[in-house]
Amino acid sequence: MRIFAKTDKGKARDINEDFYYISEDISHIKLYILADGMGGYNGGEIASHLATLAAKNYILEKFDKIDHNNKENILELIKEAMNEANQAVIDRAMENQELEQMGTTLEICLIYNNRAYIGHIGDSRIYRIRRGIIRRITTDHSYVQELVEDGTITKEEALDHPKKNMLTKALGCGLPVEPDIEFKNFLNGDVIVMCSDGLTNMVSELEIYNIITEYPEIAVDKLIEKANSFGGYDNVSVIIIMNS
Repeated sequence: MRIFAKTDKGKARDINEDFYYISEDISHIKLYILADGMGGYNGGEIASHLATLAAKNYILEKFDKIDHNNKENILELIKEAMNEANQAVIDRAMENQELEQMGTTLEICLIYNNRAYIGHIGDSRIYRIRRGIIRRITTDHSYVQELVEDGTITKEEALDHPKKNMLTKALGCGLPVEPDIEFKNFLNGDVIVMCSDGLTNMVSELEIYNIITEYPEIAVDKLIEKANSFGGYDNVSVIIIMNS
């Protein structure tokens, strides 16, 4: 596998509230995590760091203790890790009143035995590219996504909706959390893209696909450059996992 990752604070924000983790090459656990924090007094930056590290540590500690051949066990591990991350954010917020509004999205992708095990909460996204087609694996936990699903607005109208950043689920907002968990086959030639909404709010899915296929080795740089060229109104983070 080839892994490319980068984060950037964008053109409008003073600090970067995104955070990510990618497995070291020597690790037998191929784990990738991305978080987009929110909250005042640097709360978003703290929340994204806490959630990412808590989830990473939980999975690395517990993975070898479960039956890897049972898909449900791996999915349950990811769900438990996301609840562990949620607890870490809540605990820190309770220690400091200025952090009580902080929260974060969280995307987890664990690659094992040619499968990608996914955990998702919030409006960061995971895509899979296969045979010339890009498909979004995750569904945004947002007010606008609910409007799309019930037919109130179209997908096109959602792109510029004034409440597009209103989340219906995030870490740090209560106990327990119910993330979306699933697995997808990860075949030779597949590409997985994990990204914060600082990318998807600025760059279309077609543009993401075109950049990755045209510039695979420098796609993370090109994607961030494209988001910033359109205004860079938010932090931008991208992880690209190429199964080749």
